[in-house]
Amino acid sequence: MEALLNWLNGIIWSNALIALCLGAGLWFSFRTRFMQVRGFAEMCRLTVTGQKSEAGVSSFQALAISMAGRMGIGNIAGVATAVAYGGPGAVFWMWVMGFLGASTSYIESSLAQIYKEKDAEGRYRGGPAYYIEKAMGLKWYAMAFAITTIVATGLLLPGVQANAIADSASNVLCGGDPGLCAAAGGMGAMKLWIGLGVAALLATIIFGGIRRIATFAEVVVPFMAAGFILMAVVVMILNADKVPDMFADIFSSAFGAHAAFGAIIGQAVAWGVKRGIYANEAGQGTGPHAAAAAEVSHPAKQGYVQAFAIYFDTMLVCTSTAFLLLSTGMYNTFKVATKDGAEVLEAVYTGVPGLLPSEGAQFTQAAVESVLPGWGAGFVALALFFFAFTTIMAYYYMAETNLTYVAGVRKPHRLAILLLRLGIVGMVVFGAYHNAAIAWTLGDIGVGLMAWLNIVAILIVQKPALLALRDYERQKKLGVEPVFDPEALGIRNAHFWKRR
Repeated sequence: MEALLNWLNGIIWSNALIALCLGAGLWFSFRTRFMQVRGFAEMCRLTVTGQKSEAGVSSFQALAISMAGRMGIGNIAGVATAVAYGGPGAVFWMWVMGFLGASTSYIESSLAQIYKEKDAEGRYRGGPAYYIEKAMGLKWYAMAFAITTIVATGLLLPGVQANAIADSASNVLCGGDPGLCAAAGGMGAMKLWIGLGVAALLATIIFGGIRRIATFAEVVVPFMAAGFILMAVVVMILNADKVPDMFADIFSSAFGAHAAFGAIIGQAVAWGVKRGIYANEAGQGTGPHAAAAAEVSHPAKQGYVQAFAIYFDTMLVCTSTAFLLLSTGMYNTFKVATKDGAEVLEAVYTGVPGLLPSEGAQFTQAAVESVLPGWGAGFVALALFFFAFTTIMAYYYMAETNLTYVAGVRKPHRLAILLLRLGIVGMVVFGAYHNAAIAWTLGDIGVGLMAWLNIVAILIVQKPALLALRDYERQKKLGVEPVFDPEALGIRNAHFWKRR
């Protein structure tokens, strides 16, 4: 089974998807005239303004929900995995993906706002399935994305987050108190107990619906991000003498000029882009679900806000993890080689002997522990819990939104909602207990399938989002508060905005 999953993952995450993600980001950057640069001040302004209603959440709450989905283990364990396979140069390509991905995020999030609808309970719903059907007219394609997303966010991806929580927490508990670990039944049993605890907490929130999810995310996400970034700054200050060498390693190995890491430049690009997408989710199609839930007067507003989310996620949070690892030297890098007809990992750099790429969270724990012994590993475990838990919570919202789409004008059957909730809770327990490598492979498959379907779609239906951007900028220049009239722009099937 593991070999089959790895084979499937290799097909999905071939160089074609890497090129598609980078190419789409570059194309949208030119088509929006690099709105991620020109509109940076507007992004910041809109992030902290806005309103909410009975039907929708505020722009900031929508940002918090989407950031809850973006800021998961990809920001802590995923960055370590990228460095493990691609070396320090992978960090540079994560930055490239973050910069280009901001324009991709604008396109997909604006489309989600343009084609959003109200569900049977009067709440805003939207996302790729909605704009694929309304803008492309391909119901089968929309259903394919919706079903893929239900499976990916409801079953495949939660296990990755839960596995990282269990790994990092058990590493602290069993390492700090072997007696406690033995009393729990060993490392495996400890992970199971942690998984059960996380599942119970998740159930209390997701059974409360979107408003409880939005409220929780609004409070927790800014707090956890600020705390983690502050930790990275402290570690960098304590290792200030190593910072120049760290930047030199990043840039030299990104272009193959580094003596040790130059031979793996292909891995640096591939893993930098791959983990960049996993962390910031630009183009993956997850962010648009939260974007559609916002109460705004013009779709471009939420497009700006979600573009800012990519910057925050990649340039601040992911970079913080990368700097923690590289400034302390607590990372391993391997190259993939062939021996006796089979692929094996050969060490290029070993800073933490014994750790494998799949154990990414433990690299970050070792980095902080090396500077702040005694409590660094615990801090990372706590940060990772909040990052991963809020991501699982956001995954549920995305799965529920697509289940609502599949149900059509009717409210999804209570049994279907219950099965989805029980399924995601069960996968949290499964993921916490089982092999990290399998959990990551399943997660990569889920992310990759969604990315393929969504990026192809937004490349085809980008025009309405571009029209919305120009319309927004035109109204801003006139000094009026932008409002959206799809018919005046020649945009069809934007039924919500036409009625409004």
